[in-house]
Amino acid sequence: MTTTGRLRDLEGQQQQLLRLVELSVTLNSTLNIDTLLQVITGTATELLDCDGASILLYDEKNPRLYFAAATGSDPAKLAEIPVPMEGSLAGTIFRTNRPLILNNAEQDPRHYSLVSDHIKFKVKTLLGVPMPIKDRTVGVLEAINKRNGVFDERDSTILSVTAAHAAIAINNARLLRTTQLALEKVKETNELKSNFLALASHELRTPLGIIIGYSTFLKDDAKGELSEHANQVLTAAGQMRSILDEMNNLAMLKSDEMQLKPQKIVMQDLLAYACEGIKALASARDQKLTYAFPEEPFIVDVDIDKTALAFGNILNNAIRFSQPGSKITVGAIKHKNQVLAWVQDQGIGIPVDKLQKIFEEFYQIEPPNTRHYGGLGIGLTIAKGLIEAQGGKIWAESEGLGSGATFKVLLPLA
Repeated sequence: MTTTGRLRDLEGQQQQLLRLVELSVTLNSTLNIDTLLQVITGTATELLDCDGASILLYDEKNPRLYFAAATGSDPAKLAEIPVPMEGSLAGTIFRTNRPLILNNAEQDPRHYSLVSDHIKFKVKTLLGVPMPIKDRTVGVLEAINKRNGVFDERDSTILSVTAAHAAIAINNARLLRTTQLALEKVKETNELKSNFLALASHELRTPLGIIIGYSTFLKDDAKGELSEHANQVLTAAGQMRSILDEMNNLAMLKSDEMQLKPQKIVMQDLLAYACEGIKALASARDQKLTYAFPEEPFIVDVDIDKTALAFGNILNNAIRFSQPGSKITVGAIKHKNQVLAWVQDQGIGIPVDKLQKIFEEFYQIEPPNTRHYGGLGIGLTIAKGLIEAQGGKIWAESEGLGSGATFKVLLPLA
């Protein structure tokens, strides 16, 4: 080879290397699998100066290879062509995990004329390489009909590098697609759950209202044992109404239909208002509510009812998980440009590894079949949503089971 010929050859190699670098960048920034396949076949055709290229991927569910893309062909029609692992060129490359150069492809019994008809190329020369990723092969990359001369080892090396990049990019795109599908299923499940909560809380209110109405009527007119029975029905109905209210609040929170009406209020007054709504329940369990407030008023700008509901849920949680006769402390202090409020109980405590999970929907520390404390496990979820919707923050602190718990809330000062 003359000096001029060698220089041209070196320039050609340099251009191929630059094109491989460009391909790597493109593949790493493209996550749509259809786009990826087109980029890979187009680049392979250009690098090897051939008529076309095709990609065959391995189907793990139905062990076989199928055409995923080919130059100038309809992927849907290509996918219909069966490519067995035995007796086909692509199958041989895949099984042996080694490149294959055929510069007289038509004479090879493993060549499929059916493929030639679909890709609209009469295959004369063929180069195929496996597409490896880690310790497995995901498919085969083929180039057909070298325009000048025949395929050689350098062509095989270039196509192998292309195939290695392509395998990683395709695997990443598949993982992304799998993740997206999983997220879509989770979203659909969450929507079904939200719709059920809204529907159930709405539909159960009417019959529950009738039960409460008739029970009240019976309690007022009845005497003795019958009056006591009516009172028990009213108590149970009241508990059920509380559950429906929780379900309705959670459904409203998840539907993004909640409307906030901020008003300026002294934080200490707001906490006292929340405690008033829970005093009867605490009194029934002989539990004492105490305040730890400074004299200086802390003014916040919040939706009073919804913030009181959030603290009511926290207090309800403290009462339910504390022993009769115990003390529950409600306090607040100024913390920079925020108010830090807290509810501290002497209850069963929370395992350190569960301090985040207790705010998840329907989560309960107790196993569902051996529960002692009742509830749906959504009160804290609602409290978290209501506080965070107003720019606040909520968290729990506990040293573990048997050590009580403290729920803390940060809200911005007005």
